[in-house]
Amino acid sequence: MMNPRSGLTAQILHLLRPYWPIVLGGIVLGVVGGASVAGLLAVVNRGLYATQGDVATLLFAFAGLCLLILIGSIGADISANYVGQRIIAELRKSLAAKILAAPIDQLEIYRSHRLIPVLTQDVDTISDFAFFFSSFFVSLIITLGCMVYLAVLSWPLFLITGLVIVLGSLAHAFARTRGVRGFNAARDSEDELQKHYRAIAEGAKELRLNRARRQRVYVEQLQRTVDRISTVQVKSINLFVTARALGTMLFFVVIGVALTLRPFLWPDSPAAVSSGFVLVLLYMRGPIDQVIGILPSLGRAQVAMRRIADLSEQFSTPEQDLLAAPSAVPDGSGKIESIELRSVSYGFRAVPGSEPFVVGPIDLHVRRGDIVFIVGENGSGKTTLIKLLLGLYAPQGGTLLRDGRPVETETRDDYRQLFTTIFSDYYLFEDLLQGAGMVPEDAERYLKRLEVAHKVSVENGVFTTTDLSTGQRKRLALMNAWLEERPVLVFDEWAADQDPAFRHIFYTELLPDLKRMGKTIVVISHDDRYFGVADHLVRLRHGKLVAGEAVAHDVIKSSSVPTDAAL
Repeated sequence: MMNPRSGLTAQILHLLRPYWPIVLGGIVLGVVGGASVAGLLAVVNRGLYATQGDVATLLFAFAGLCLLILIGSIGADISANYVGQRIIAELRKSLAAKILAAPIDQLEIYRSHRLIPVLTQDVDTISDFAFFFSSFFVSLIITLGCMVYLAVLSWPLFLITGLVIVLGSLAHAFARTRGVRGFNAARDSEDELQKHYRAIAEGAKELRLNRARRQRVYVEQLQRTVDRISTVQVKSINLFVTARALGTMLFFVVIGVALTLRPFLWPDSPAAVSSGFVLVLLYMRGPIDQVIGILPSLGRAQVAMRRIADLSEQFSTPEQDLLAAPSAVPDGSGKIESIELRSVSYGFRAVPGSEPFVVGPIDLHVRRGDIVFIVGENGSGKTTLIKLLLGLYAPQGGTLLRDGRPVETETRDDYRQLFTTIFSDYYLFEDLLQGAGMVPEDAERYLKRLEVAHKVSVENGVFTTTDLSTGQRKRLALMNAWLEERPVLVFDEWAADQDPAFRHIFYTELLPDLKRMGKTIVVISHDDRYFGVADHLVRLRHGKLVAGEAVAHDVIKSSSVPTDAAL
């Protein structure tokens, strides 16, 4: 697990650990390539003053060093590219696993407008840096090799060059510190920008109907955020550009000063020393510029790594065995006689200036084959009660029992497989998954019963379209619920988006049919006209249980909209 407080170096070493043989091989090849470049410069410099007898030796040395540079550069690039892409792949899989295994309440707190940029933008930022890292590393090795050659040529010139590099490094360290601070501020604003993008996409209809809000969202919120990001990024990158230009200028200053002072300070030094010094410095400018040019990407990668580490820290308490391979027994095939909430309670964080909202303590007993309606005003705790019943929220007080036995941490995921649920904010998967195996060939029968066969069909286990109305999409979700063949079905205000005719079918035909199939059914509903369908009515008010009693079946049993299809 990455710690957001640890340094970037520690985080990189943690990611590189599984690939250390390849990394070590890449480092060796990079060193060979960098040293060969320095050797090649020495050969070129010697060739400028070579005699006829030295030509053959220099040609062989030149050819051999070129081959070593080719092997070293290609090997270092391939190893760095492989390791970089494997790290990105592992990072993506690791983040996905953390999200899948994170407790639901932690996911709800983190919010999608903060989550999605980490999974996309931050991972892509690290991927970009990984792509350039090989050239960064090779350029760094070449620079070190050139410095070694300068030391061989002349210690005074080596020290002068080293002093200039130290001064340039200090300037870049200052620019990097200020630049990373700016990149952090820009990244914070990008979370806010993601929220604005969601507003203009998901609130498109509302914004077209309200000119004042449309202008506010676009001008005061979105444009202002975009401009703030742009301004901060420009300032940060300008710092790197200025430091880079200063470093380049210092190189030429060093060349000019060294050539000017050579007759006075080193009058006896051979001409090969001066030409080698100039040759090396001119060549070094390219690799050093490349190293400096990657520093902004390194700064962004550091910010991205901290964001990813922060997400990992947020989801550092995963639920047990959620990603383990499924057992041979099909999900939901287990039998159940009863579910019980015994003095169960769950509280949310307090909003500033108010008391925390607490659901419970609640005592509830649901038996096999029951139809239970959970009713109450908006915000009374109905959905929270459902999540406690489903085992999505772990009770903060009390006990959840299955057939009289407590549902523990180790058995919670097995317990959840008893349920098929359609939440009010459900997600509709395009592919169908049946509890007993393949999707049945008579899937069309289900679509006809749901009155959507004229809009959608099933091909290769996938809906041909999900571009339907909200109510019709919920009917496809209901088809998924049928096919999963689990013993308990939970509907969170499923009928709220249905037309009156199909709402009547749902309450008076579909629910009784499911009951006859032996299903246990829990429904959150505001349709008081159909409360008589329920065997038990559970009423909540301000998070407390008000009533839970059997009700008379006084709803009209015949449908005003007949259907020929059967379950």
